[in-house]
Amino acid sequence: MEPAMCKTKLVLSFTGSLLNKAVSFIVFSFLDLFDFLLCMLYKVADFFIEAEWKPCYCSSAKEAITSSGKILVSEQGKSKIVCLTSSKLHLEEISDTLYTRPSLVSEASKQTVNELKRLKVDGNVAQSCERIKKGTVRSTFTVNSTIIEMLQGKIGGQQSHPIPRWSDCDCKFCTCWSSSSRDTLFVKTQGPSAFWTETLFPNFSSASKSTYRLFAIDLLGFGRSPKPTDSLYTVREHLDMIEKSVIEPNKVKSFHIVAHSLGCILALALAVKHPGSVKSLTLLAPPYYPVPKGAQASQYVMRKVAPRRVWPLIAFGASMACWYEHISRTICLLICKNHRVWEFLAKLVTRNRIRTFLLEGFFCHTHNAAWHTLHNIICGTANKLDGYLDAVRNHVKCDVNVFHGEDDELIPVECSYNVQRKIPRARVKVIEKKDHITIVVGRQKTFARELEEIWRSSSGHEPSENHH
Repeated sequence: MEPAMCKTKLVLSFTGSLLNKAVSFIVFSFLDLFDFLLCMLYKVADFFIEAEWKPCYCSSAKEAITSSGKILVSEQGKSKIVCLTSSKLHLEEISDTLYTRPSLVSEASKQTVNELKRLKVDGNVAQSCERIKKGTVRSTFTVNSTIIEMLQGKIGGQQSHPIPRWSDCDCKFCTCWSSSSRDTLFVKTQGPSAFWTETLFPNFSSASKSTYRLFAIDLLGFGRSPKPTDSLYTVREHLDMIEKSVIEPNKVKSFHIVAHSLGCILALALAVKHPGSVKSLTLLAPPYYPVPKGAQASQYVMRKVAPRRVWPLIAFGASMACWYEHISRTICLLICKNHRVWEFLAKLVTRNRIRTFLLEGFFCHTHNAAWHTLHNIICGTANKLDGYLDAVRNHVKCDVNVFHGEDDELIPVECSYNVQRKIPRARVKVIEKKDHITIVVGRQKTFARELEEIWRSSSGHEPSENHH
């Protein structure tokens, strides 16, 4: 019976996989077209409501340079932006997945676009030669037009769009940062309504609370932190805000870092930037996908995180958020803008039993923040993560602990073992029957004890701070 049962399981598995691929092809073909139509709809809506077109990444790439020479660079498969500040230039990497996400619609139109570009080549060459003769030639770089428009507003020191935008939530919770002109992150110590402060903080022992200063932050663009409309939400911008909001004002000299999911990438970058200050590094479900040799890093990771499949549902949700700029904006319009309604309905249906801090974490952000953070942090750092991990292995002398839920369908357990292969001293603990969220929620008391043990063994009984 066992061989027969095994054969039956293989057949069912193959059939299910084939059906998933077939249905996914149909569904995502429709979504490709639907996103294209939404693009035009939002351009009209933005124009009538805000009296201007909102730049989007459907725009074709174009050659451009500002009058003061302040824009920058796009190379094949990798883009870099020179962002001018008051004192110096910064080179920031922008993920090409923002404007290169192949779909049936884009592939169908590619030949037409290429032909139009080819017809313009002769004229461009002639103009370039003429400029060289006149001695006035400047370097020009191919950059996505959306990035140009966003940076032009940023370099000018002004927001390019109103705060909040018409499709973003305008409640006091989401816009409190703008009314107070705060330019730092919202940092919580023992306050309510946050993923970490609701789960872990109440479960730490009195000894830990008296020994360590505990900080939990809302990342740039999320929760009560600033949500600038002209930000590209790069690693540099996130790290600068963490330093400006936590490390510098609190004069933090040494610290333990605890990070979950996307935050693990920022945690690694922060550890590399402050190698002598990190006492321990605890990562939960780190999204690390080693890129095969010859593969385009950001595109490879995008397909791993968002595989364009309808099943499992969490992969379908990730694919919607990652592949479709305008569909994801619509989701934010329906859910994030109206998060107070959804929170009320959730309490009503569950008779106030649901923990609303989870809704706060998922719903209180702008589309601009979520879209750019997803692409520039998870996808855009694909070619940097190996370097981060190597630096932690060789130069950051701290304990590294990795936790992962056995049933995590968003980020597979293999990602944590990939981290261990790069950092052999890292300890990986797989939690049975837990997923991407329940690795913390539901086991917060146990996890609090685990963290306390990690901190005790790593600190050498020396007080330090803790970032979450």
